[in-house]
Formats: sequence, C-alpha cells, structure tokens
Amino acid sequence: MPKMKTKASAKKRFKVTATGKVMAAQAGKRHGMIKRSNKFVRNARGMAVMSEPDQKIARKYLPYDC
Repeated sequence: MPKMKTKASAKKRFKVTATGKVMAAQAGKRHGMIKRSNKFVRNARGMAVMSEPDQKIARKYLPYDC
C-alpha cells in the first residue's frame, strides 16, 4: 500500500501534542490590532487547543501526526 500524503498547508498550521490534541494559532491577529482591546491581543498570543469537531477535521489532513 502506498503511504498517505500529509496536506502541506495543515502541517504548517497545526501541531499535534503528545496526548493527541491539535493546537492551532489564535484567530483574529492578522490585522486591525488598533481596534482590538489590549486584553484580547494579550490573550490571543501563541497557540491554543482546537475544539473537538475542528480537531477531527484537522486530523484527516495529518494522517501521521507530523
């Protein structure tokens, strides 16, 4: 059987933790920071665990959990 290919866009966007959870960057930080509150910008740093339904979709693109 040939190996499945990992989606290149998914391996750049998502990280899989040792326990199997999928992490993704926080949304809403690309532009328009002037209208966001300081609290929002501070809390949206780094990566966060995705919701379960979103994790199921992301795992389809990461067959070998890159």
